[in-house]
Amino acid sequence: MGKLTSKTVESLAKTSTPGKTNDGDGLYFQISKGGAASWIFRYKLDGRSREMGLGPFPTVTLSAARQFAADQRKVLNTGADPLAARDAQREAKREAEREATARRITFEDLAIQHQHAHGAGWSDKWRKGWLRKLELYAFPIIGKLSADAIQTDHVVNVLRPIWATKTRTADEVRGQIEQVLDAAKSRRLREGDNPARWRGHLDNLLSKAEKKKARQRQHFPAMHWQDLPALMVKLAAIPKRDAIAARLLILTGARSHMVRFAQWSEFDFDKETWTLPGERMKMKKQFSVPLPAEAIEMLKGIARGDSSYVFPGQGKSGVIHANAVRTLLHKLGHTDITRHGFRSTFRDWANDCTQYPRDLCELALAHDERDQTEAAYSRSDFLEKRRTLMAEWARFCLAAN
Repeated sequence: MGKLTSKTVESLAKTSTPGKTNDGDGLYFQISKGGAASWIFRYKLDGRSREMGLGPFPTVTLSAARQFAADQRKVLNTGADPLAARDAQREAKREAEREATARRITFEDLAIQHQHAHGAGWSDKWRKGWLRKLELYAFPIIGKLSADAIQTDHVVNVLRPIWATKTRTADEVRGQIEQVLDAAKSRRLREGDNPARWRGHLDNLLSKAEKKKARQRQHFPAMHWQDLPALMVKLAAIPKRDAIAARLLILTGARSHMVRFAQWSEFDFDKETWTLPGERMKMKKQFSVPLPAEAIEMLKGIARGDSSYVFPGQGKSGVIHANAVRTLLHKLGHTDITRHGFRSTFRDWANDCTQYPRDLCELALAHDERDQTEAAYSRSDFLEKRRTLMAEWARFCLAAN
């Protein structure tokens, strides 16, 4: 039988006098300095005294507090720590709630959220096309599933019907699924390996030969590397920003959208680097581009206005038009080459004129062909080695200037 009664507890609470009153067996009624009343359970474990809050009064009544204290004594009798047990119970409850939340958010919801989060820097055409491919091929099969429910068989069921006939589209859809599920894992909406990853996983289930052929079919008309220095002379004679953008595109081996949406804050002329955040990269990982001295000199010569962009424009995107460089090339008589083709020109030059390893040349184009195991052990992006390669490339490009 405890020392307290309900009337005693109510009387103590009304006085608001700070202190603790013992009800027996470790249960105390506590009044704080601020006048708040609550219950605590005192116990010893391994010779150390500990206190555990059981809740506020009058929300927790005397009888309820006694029951709570009795429950904690049972835990203590097993040799466990009541506080640790309660924390584990709360974490289990939170985990169950997270799992319930994960089950309520479908893959389709996650894909749309991903597009909204990362699509600001995409062209309208790419943004619509990105979602349209998922609507056509992925949503009918996995759209209503939660991220944690999607397994390898589901992804294969999406890809296999179009892998042989529309391999490139299928691989793009695979990459999109991988991105969405990676984002879901970051939000703790799923665990484990990504079932849409290619290397060491889907490459064992889908034809590698079809993927290789699809890559070979994607051919961007490119300028012969021997002709590039003459083009750079023509571009250097044009003071407009589209010509400067073209020169930066060529000197760095960057993709067109990387140059179009380049911001001054991304450039560190002291460190001679151009660092792009993950959301601006195709592989969604931060990437640093070594800047040759010639590129830095060229960029420093640009008059800065109010825009944060290096190449501002008048359209909704706020940057130069997507076809600005292509239009310039056409005006110069080069209707047979594309912006993306300059990356092929760089690779042809590197193959024919240098002894740099293939992997390094690919990494210079932000193509990381290392598998997951290699990448885990070698986290370097080989910036300094790429710096030497790109400096040599710049010297070749500007040899005729």
